[in-house]
Amino acid sequence: MLIGELAERAGTSPRTLRYYEEHGLVRAGRDANGYRQYDDGELRVVHEIRTLLASGFGLDDIRPFVECLRAGNSAGHVCPDSVAVLRRKIAEVDDYLGQLTEVRQRLHDQLDQALENRSDPQETRCRTRR
Repeated sequence: MLIGELAERAGTSPRTLRYYEEHGLVRAGRDANGYRQYDDGELRVVHEIRTLLASGFGLDDIRPFVECLRAGNSAGHVCPDSVAVLRRKIAEVDDYLGQLTEVRQRLHDQLDQALENRSDPQETRCRTRR
Protein backbone atom coordinates (compact mmCIF):
# COMPACT_ATOMS: atom_id res chain seq x y z
CA MET A 1 0.00 0.00 0.00
CA LEU A 2 1.10 3.58 -0.54
CA ILE A 3 1.92 5.98 2.28
CA GLY A 4 -1.43 7.80 2.04
CA GLU A 5 -3.40 4.59 2.42
CA LEU A 6 -1.31 3.43 5.38
CA ALA A 7 -1.66 6.84 7.00
CA GLU A 8 -5.43 6.77 6.57
CA ARG A 9 -5.80 3.21 7.83
CA ALA A 10 -3.54 3.92 10.82
CA GLY A 11 -5.18 7.23 11.68
CA THR A 12 -2.02 9.26 11.23
CA SER A 13 -0.31 11.38 8.60
CA PRO A 14 2.21 10.58 5.88
CA ARG A 15 4.61 12.97 7.58
CA THR A 16 4.40 10.95 10.80
CA LEU A 17 5.04 7.72 8.90
CA ARG A 18 8.13 9.24 7.28
CA TYR A 19 9.29 10.30 10.76
CA TYR A 20 8.87 6.74 12.07
CA GLU A 21 10.74 5.48 9.02
CA GLU A 22 13.61 7.92 9.65
CA HIS A 23 13.92 6.44 13.13
CA GLY A 24 13.97 2.89 11.82
CA LEU A 25 10.61 1.89 13.26
CA VAL A 26 8.61 1.59 10.03
CA ARG A 27 9.90 -0.09 6.90
CA ALA A 28 9.02 0.89 3.37
CA GLY A 29 10.08 -0.46 0.05
CA ARG A 30 10.22 1.63 -3.09
CA ASP A 31 8.47 0.92 -6.33
CA ALA A 32 9.83 1.79 -9.78
CA ASN A 33 8.70 5.42 -9.61
CA GLY A 34 10.19 5.90 -6.11
CA TYR A 35 6.94 5.82 -4.15
CA ARG A 36 7.05 4.21 -0.74
CA GLN A 37 5.32 0.85 -0.59
CA TYR A 38 4.26 -0.69 2.72
CA ASP A 39 3.15 -4.24 3.36
CA ASP A 40 0.13 -5.00 5.52
CA GLY A 41 2.31 -5.84 8.53
CA GLU A 42 3.37 -2.21 8.82
CA LEU A 43 -0.16 -1.26 9.81
CA ARG A 44 0.21 -3.44 12.90
CA VAL A 45 3.60 -1.87 13.63
CA VAL A 46 2.20 1.66 13.33
CA HIS A 47 -0.67 0.79 15.67
CA GLU A 48 1.84 -0.54 18.20
CA ILE A 49 3.96 2.60 17.91
CA ARG A 50 0.99 4.92 18.37
CA THR A 51 -0.34 2.95 21.34
CA LEU A 52 3.03 3.05 23.08
CA LEU A 53 3.57 6.74 22.35
CA ALA A 54 0.14 7.47 23.83
CA SER A 55 1.24 5.61 26.98
CA GLY A 56 4.28 7.84 27.39
CA PHE A 57 6.98 5.75 25.77
CA GLY A 58 9.74 7.39 23.74
CA LEU A 59 10.83 6.21 20.31
CA ASP A 60 13.89 4.41 21.71
CA ASP A 61 11.67 2.60 24.21
CA ILE A 62 9.42 1.45 21.39
CA ARG A 63 12.15 -0.20 19.34
CA PRO A 64 12.11 -3.55 21.24
CA PHE A 65 8.34 -3.83 20.80
CA VAL A 66 8.63 -3.29 17.04
CA GLU A 67 11.49 -5.80 16.81
CA CYS A 68 9.38 -8.30 18.73
CA LEU A 69 6.53 -7.91 16.24
CA ARG A 70 8.93 -8.19 13.32
CA ALA A 71 10.26 -11.44 14.78
CA GLY A 72 6.79 -12.92 14.20
CA ASN A 73 5.41 -12.70 17.71
CA SER A 74 1.70 -12.17 18.27
CA ALA A 75 2.31 -9.04 20.36
CA GLY A 76 5.14 -6.59 20.84
CA HIS A 77 5.31 -6.96 24.61
CA VAL A 78 6.09 -10.68 24.83
CA CYS A 79 9.85 -10.54 24.20
CA PRO A 80 12.41 -10.18 27.00
CA ASP A 81 13.65 -6.78 25.81
CA SER A 82 10.09 -5.45 25.75
CA VAL A 83 9.44 -6.82 29.22
CA ALA A 84 12.56 -5.04 30.48
CA VAL A 85 11.29 -1.75 29.02
CA LEU A 86 7.89 -2.30 30.62
CA ARG A 87 9.50 -2.94 34.01
CA ARG A 88 11.64 0.17 33.71
CA LYS A 89 8.65 2.28 32.67
CA ILE A 90 6.57 1.00 35.59
CA ALA A 91 9.40 1.91 37.98
CA GLU A 92 9.53 5.40 36.46
CA VAL A 93 5.77 5.81 36.85
CA ASP A 94 5.88 4.55 40.44
CA ASP A 95 8.64 7.04 41.24
CA TYR A 96 6.67 9.86 39.67
CA LEU A 97 3.53 8.87 41.57
CA GLY A 98 5.52 8.99 44.80
CA GLN A 99 6.73 12.48 43.96
CA LEU A 100 3.21 13.61 43.11
CA THR A 101 1.89 12.19 46.37
CA GLU A 102 4.46 14.21 48.30
CA VAL A 103 3.57 17.39 46.39
CA ARG A 104 -0.13 16.75 47.00
CA GLN A 105 0.47 16.37 50.74
CA ARG A 106 2.50 19.60 50.88
CA LEU A 107 -0.30 21.44 49.09
CA HIS A 108 -2.90 20.08 51.49
CA ASP A 109 -0.73 21.15 54.43
CA GLN A 110 -0.37 24.65 53.00
CA LEU A 111 -4.11 24.89 52.39
CA ASP A 112 -4.85 23.75 55.94
CA GLN A 113 -2.45 26.39 57.29
CA ALA A 114 -4.02 29.07 55.13
CA LEU A 115 -7.52 28.16 56.29
CA GLU A 116 -6.48 28.07 59.95
CA ASN A 117 -5.34 31.68 59.64
CA ARG A 118 -8.63 32.90 58.20
CA SER A 119 -10.95 34.94 60.32
CA ASP A 120 -14.05 32.96 59.23
CA PRO A 121 -14.44 30.15 61.82
CA GLN A 122 -16.55 28.05 59.41
CA GLU A 123 -13.57 27.60 57.07
CA THR A 124 -10.96 26.50 59.58
CA ARG A 125 -9.80 23.21 58.10
CA CYS A 126 -9.54 21.71 54.64
CA ARG A 127 -11.71 18.62 54.62
CA THR A 128 -10.38 17.12 51.38
CA ARG A 129 -9.46 13.49 50.89
CA ARG A 130 -5.89 12.49 51.67
